[in-house]
Amino acid sequence: MTTTVQEAAGVALSEPDLRAKAELVSSVVADWSQGRLRNGVAATLVDVDRPGRPNPPQLVGQRELPKRSYGTPHGRAAVLHSVAHIEANAINLALDAVHRFGEMPPEFVSDWLGVAADEVRHFQMLTARLAEYGMEYGDLPAHDGLWAMARDTSTDLVARMALVPRYLEARGLDAGPPMIAAFNRCGDPQSASLIEVITAEEVPHVSAGDRWFRWACQAREIEPESAFLDLLSSRGLWLAPPVNSAARHTSGFGAEELANLASVLGEGTRSRSNRIAR
Repeated sequence: MTTTVQEAAGVALSEPDLRAKAELVSSVVADWSQGRLRNGVAATLVDVDRPGRPNPPQLVGQRELPKRSYGTPHGRAAVLHSVAHIEANAINLALDAVHRFGEMPPEFVSDWLGVAADEVRHFQMLTARLAEYGMEYGDLPAHDGLWAMARDTSTDLVARMALVPRYLEARGLDAGPPMIAAFNRCGDPQSASLIEVITAEEVPHVSAGDRWFRWACQAREIEPESAFLDLLSSRGLWLAPPVNSAARHTSGFGAEELANLASVLGEGTRSRSNRIAR
C-alpha cells in the first residue's frame, strides 16, 4: 500500500538540512500530483517541539535581536537574513499543516504543498541574494516566533489557520511595501524587487489560510470573523500600522472585518511588547 501524503510531508518536515528538505518537498509535490501518495493520516506525528531545522542560526528572543538598519550593507543583509529565516520557517509550517491535520480534503493538501514549494523557492532566492552580500543563512541569530505559534496551534485547525497564515503571514503582506521602499531608498533595487515578488506571491498563501479557516469554522459551526477576533484578543495580539488593506482584501479579508479589526485591535496605544512579528 502506498504511504500517505501526511507521512511523506512528515519526513520532509523532520529533515534539518534545507537543501535536502527542498528536494524532499519537490518529491512529495510530484508524488502527490501523480497519485503515488494517498490521502489519510500519519501513523506517527512529528514532535511539534522538534521540527527539522538547521543549526545555526542561533534562536533567540525577539528582544535579543540586534536592530537592523538599511543604511549599511551589513544592515541590509541582516534584513534579508531575517526574511530568509521567515521563509525557512514557512516551509515547515506548510509541511506541518499537511502532516498534522490528516483526513482533510485533497484540496487542502494541494494548497499547502503548493505553499511549501513556493516558500522553498523564496528561501533559495533570498539565500542567493545573501551570498551576493557575502553572507549565508545562519550567520546571524534569528527569532522563533513563527514556530512558537505552530506549537500553540498544533491541535486546533481553526487556530492554526487563523493565527499562522491569517495573522502572522498576513503581517508579511503589511511589511512588504515599507521594506521595498526602504531598499529602494538605500540604492538596492535588486533586493527591493525580490521582496516585491515574495510579497505578491504571499497573497495566495494568506488566501489559502483564509479559505481553510472559514472551512474549519463552518465545520465547527462558529462565525469566522468573531472567532478570529476572539483568538487574537485571547493572546494579546492585534493589528497595528502599516496595514496593507488592498492585499488583505484580495486574500479574503472583508472591508467590514478590516474596519472592525482596526477599531478594536489597532488603537496603537498598547506596548509593542506583545506583538509577534512574522
